[in-house]
Amino acid sequence: MWNSDSVILVFYIIFLILALWGLVQAWIHQARTETIHPFKAFVHLLAFYLSYLLIPLWFFSLYAGWSGFYSLHQTAFVFLLSTLLIYARFIEPHLVHVKYHQYRLNPKHEFRKSVKVALIADMHVGLFSGHERQLKIIVEKLNQAKPDLVVVAGDWTYEPENRLVQELEVLKQIQAPVYSVNGNHDEQYPGPPIQALLSEALSQNDVMDIEGKIVEFDEFRLVGIGDLWAGKANMRFLPELPQDKPWLILSHNPDTVDMVPELKMRPLMLSGHTHGGQIELPWITSYVMKRVSILGHKRGFYTHEHADVFVTVGTGMVGVPFRFRVPPTIDIIELK
Repeated sequence: MWNSDSVILVFYIIFLILALWGLVQAWIHQARTETIHPFKAFVHLLAFYLSYLLIPLWFFSLYAGWSGFYSLHQTAFVFLLSTLLIYARFIEPHLVHVKYHQYRLNPKHEFRKSVKVALIADMHVGLFSGHERQLKIIVEKLNQAKPDLVVVAGDWTYEPENRLVQELEVLKQIQAPVYSVNGNHDEQYPGPPIQALLSEALSQNDVMDIEGKIVEFDEFRLVGIGDLWAGKANMRFLPELPQDKPWLILSHNPDTVDMVPELKMRPLMLSGHTHGGQIELPWITSYVMKRVSILGHKRGFYTHEHADVFVTVGTGMVGVPFRFRVPPTIDIIELK
């Protein structure tokens, strides 16, 4: 006959089995991870897989409150906390939003035909995000939006596994040309071990790396600029280039906008990097963001001396496997 103690014992056994499963999964996936910090990768993966304990904890809080094992206050606290964490871990990271914006790139006259640019960033394929389920959602949303081109503002990776070429295969289904630059996680951390792997994965999956390159369009030019933290954000050459059309700049870190020289027509820079905070909490997020962007970028449009910059919140996660009040977003910018 089942009694309260028996049910609670079953919950404890479930917790133990899940914890052991999480430990094994973290060990297995760490062994496949391209990293120069294996222990740190293991700890991050352990946190990722142990988060599955939140699901039985949610049910346990309900039963513990109903059976009297918890007081009303204890039940409310554990139930609400586990609910918020489950949402931030398992639900919001997959709620990919599409947001539409308009921008007049050429101040002299409107484009003969507007151009829809889809901006994504910070997919962070690796420890926490960017796996098959989420990438499929991103590709489906992109194709539904029917952009003229897709630009990826860096941070493709977050200590990815050595099967990155296969993980990015879904990108071939994007029905528009895809242009890309790297971000700090692609350049500095985990560092050089993934540079060749990422380059191969992008080239084999129809993504064009345009760092230091120029792409010509009828009404504007697109230029790819390297990552600021990696010391590759050189834009001194821009005034020497033709100025008969406006420039659209793709660079991972929005603080790079401070390095844009004065040009004949004010350019727009497209960036990511900030994640919009990734977790939106009072005071705490603002404090963390000061370390991410010295110039105070978070999300949306900003005006600077020589250029405007648009910052997308991206789609992936770093640090902790949560997104809260900052859902992954694809931004469609209609250039007019």
